[in-house]
Amino acid sequence: MPQGLPRKIKLAFILQALIGSIAITLGILLAGLAVRHVVLEQRMQREADDYWAGRARNPDYPLPRTSTTRGHFVPAGASDSVLPASMRAVDSGLHNLPGGGRVVLVDRRERGTFYMVYATELIDEAILYTGLFSLLFSLLTTYLISWHTYRTSKRLVSPVSWLANVVSQWDPRDPDTSLIEPIKFPYDPGSEVRRLSSALSGLAERVSDFVQRERDFTRDASHELRTPLTVIRVATDLMLADPDTPLRAQRSLLRVQRAGRDMEAVIDAFLILARESDVEPQSEEFAVRDIVDNEMERILPLLNGKPVELHLYDEGGPRLVAPPHALGVMIGNLLSNAVRFTDQGRIDVLLNRDSIEIRDTGIGMSVETLTKAFTPFYRADFSANDGKGMGLSIVRRLGERFGWPVTLTSAPEQGTTALIRFKPGIQVSASTVPLPAPLPRVPEA
Repeated sequence: MPQGLPRKIKLAFILQALIGSIAITLGILLAGLAVRHVVLEQRMQREADDYWAGRARNPDYPLPRTSTTRGHFVPAGASDSVLPASMRAVDSGLHNLPGGGRVVLVDRRERGTFYMVYATELIDEAILYTGLFSLLFSLLTTYLISWHTYRTSKRLVSPVSWLANVVSQWDPRDPDTSLIEPIKFPYDPGSEVRRLSSALSGLAERVSDFVQRERDFTRDASHELRTPLTVIRVATDLMLADPDTPLRAQRSLLRVQRAGRDMEAVIDAFLILARESDVEPQSEEFAVRDIVDNEMERILPLLNGKPVELHLYDEGGPRLVAPPHALGVMIGNLLSNAVRFTDQGRIDVLLNRDSIEIRDTGIGMSVETLTKAFTPFYRADFSANDGKGMGLSIVRRLGERFGWPVTLTSAPEQGTTALIRFKPGIQVSASTVPLPAPLPRVPEA
């Protein structure tokens, strides 16, 4: 875990120690400068006061002369030319002299001006060594405290980091909860981590139970739903093969067969969506043109009595490797919607190498309806009896499942265009021979 909690905590403590070191260094440096100024000013002012007191008692009181101090006195009204050039015209107060290592205190009174020069090497060295000792002691204390706190924090978060590493290696479909039992922890987990481990174990067991129930349902539904459909298909085949079956009954049986095939395709689509994403459904290579032909044949009865023309334009429909019934459900839902909402005009289906486009001249959709068109159970007109608002939702989910994104464009009273795109170079293989001329489909009278 290169970016896990231990690393983040380590970086946080390093940053804390670095910022603390800079703050302590600056604090000690500023404090040393302030102490130097205050000590020098107080000491030299005391020397000046002693000189003025002695001069008040004895006008010939000697000026201070030591290894570190030297005094000068200029009577009132006298010229300061006797002073060194660096001290002339200096205001009252404490000042640093050029060249470094010396300061001068200028004290002006009625009887004259007293100048006292002080060599600061000794006091500078004392403040420097004191500051360095304080700095080293403070930094060492800060580092030791930071290191101790980091070690303590690391011991506290190590069980969490270990737990996260073990859980990240779980098989989502079959998590091994025995790996996070408290006895397996390499460190003392503490009460909080024990509760977290117990909660994760319970969650993993519930997820495993849910996944197993979903697998059982998918398996059972796949079998139980197909059994009656098989019975219906066999029975209708037998009745259609009987020469004594009336013509009207044959039409009804054909509708039953088509409805059975449609139901079987929808069931397969739902089962595909119910399976886990890493479980690939049964796939085969097929021509998109064949699926489109079948779905257009299926919806022809829905056009009876409507002045609507159905056309197919094949400009090189591709061949795909996927479950053909999944694409059939998508195209069938889009065609059914086009037929349902088109009262007159035409419906055009365009096959390209990487897409299928279905255009109609129906009532179209407003912007608000278009934004909610893929929402499950959404219907713009709830007074209509046909449709439950699930068709487009299924279309989008199947498209996302197989990498066939679906988009809609529409405008009120101008019709709707649905576009299914295929991934080029991955699922699209050699195209069929293009047929530039439109193929009209006219419903039976």
